[in-house]
Amino acid sequence: MWYTHKTVMACNCSGYWYTLSAVVYVVFWLCPMEQQQFSLFLLSCSFCTLALAGCGRVITLTPTPVPTPTATVIPEADSGQSLPSTPYPPPATPIPYTPQPPPTPTLTPTRIFYTVQVGDNLESIARRYNVSVTALQQANDISNPRTLQTGQRLVIPQTGEEGRAIANSRPTPVPVVVQNVNIRETVSGGLWVLGEIRNDNDLPLEQVRVGVALLGKQGERLAEVDGLVALNVVGAGEVAPFALLFDEVPGEFTGYQTFILQAMPAYIGAYYQDLVVEHLTSTGEQGRAYTVKGTVRNSGAEEATNIQVVLTAYNLLERVIATRKIVLDQLIVAPGTETTFTEILVPMGGAVVRVHAVALGRAVDRR
Repeated sequence: MWYTHKTVMACNCSGYWYTLSAVVYVVFWLCPMEQQQFSLFLLSCSFCTLALAGCGRVITLTPTPVPTPTATVIPEADSGQSLPSTPYPPPATPIPYTPQPPPTPTLTPTRIFYTVQVGDNLESIARRYNVSVTALQQANDISNPRTLQTGQRLVIPQTGEEGRAIANSRPTPVPVVVQNVNIRETVSGGLWVLGEIRNDNDLPLEQVRVGVALLGKQGERLAEVDGLVALNVVGAGEVAPFALLFDEVPGEFTGYQTFILQAMPAYIGAYYQDLVVEHLTSTGEQGRAYTVKGTVRNSGAEEATNIQVVLTAYNLLERVIATRKIVLDQLIVAPGTETTFTEILVPMGGAVVRVHAVALGRAVDRR
């Protein structure tokens, strides 16, 4: 704290003044004229000395404490002012999410696998195991029988008493993480669900199928949809996007839940992974179409064919807002060479902040 301090000197000199008057009278009447001036000079010096010495007592005033000024924070409610309104619109209320229950081991039929040999085709394999070609295609997600490759591992579907393939003969899926989910309504009243899965296992996965359920007030499932992720093989530590569409949305749904229906250890021998996406660029305006360009380089030692590029676009919140799988026009890419691609993405849910791309193909069998 700061203090003020004053000292006052008070002189109680009534006796001093009487004595001085007497001396002056004597000097004036008794001393000769020539000594009066000198005597008066001495008397003046004496008067000044006594005055400076302080013939009275010294009075010291008690210091008065002065408080140090301190800043006072006035709450907004007390000051009568309010905070300025934010220039940004309030965030939309997110749809409640119900966490996915952890996978529980279930007893499932023993699966039968077959490795494609030279000269095999889907018809010969189906005949060997007494299943239909359609069931074989569905069990292995084969849309084009011509893409069958030597060394590819196939799942042989099991049949029931009536000879039909058992649709639910799937093993317990390998645990994967569903993340960055983005839900957007369509103009026609549907609902797009975009997101991605992350493979936290130490082995690559294939045939990863994701499901989404819309829930009611009591947690009951009102509608479901499922589909495969865009990438055929998801490497260890990698991600793969998905996009699922509800054509009709129940009006009473209040939340959603994601779950994994299928995820199998991948047979890498059927795929060619030595493909690198480079020089990736994206241009466009916020909320509109983005043009994505890039090159795919074959960094391996074999010729690559049936090359697919999977693009995933993210917004500022790292939510998936667009995804697309494209098949390159160039049929074969030789080792050490590259090919280009151009694709348009239409984002749903904000501006594109970054685009992720991954390429996958198959090796050309020259035997």
